[in-house]
Amino acid sequence: MAAWLTRGVPSAGIYAGPVAWLIDTQFNYAAVPWVCAHQVPLVPIFALIMAALSLFGGFLSWRGYATAPLTPPPDSTGAGRPHHFMALIGIAIAALFTIIILLHGMAGLVFHGCER
Repeated sequence: MAAWLTRGVPSAGIYAGPVAWLIDTQFNYAAVPWVCAHQVPLVPIFALIMAALSLFGGFLSWRGYATAPLTPPPDSTGAGRPHHFMALIGIAIAALFTIIILLHGMAGLVFHGCER
């Protein structure tokens, strides 16, 4: 785990952001009956947790970008390893899905779950 934090994982943001959004969306739909019955705003709270998960994936991608060498050693096929590109895409996707998750969480501040 400590190696992940120091070296990073270039593709972490590519997976963490969409997975956090998927979990957040499913939770939003599943929690509606409970939120309506108890009037507790769980949707914005859970959205903050999932946004933090997405940002953590972006952080791991950023660490992967910062620690990757500028010219990667070529592999046996001659294709190279595009760590910088993967890390930049991971950072962008994590940022995009963080914004989406936070927008869904803000909707939980407006709607209380009992609308029909």
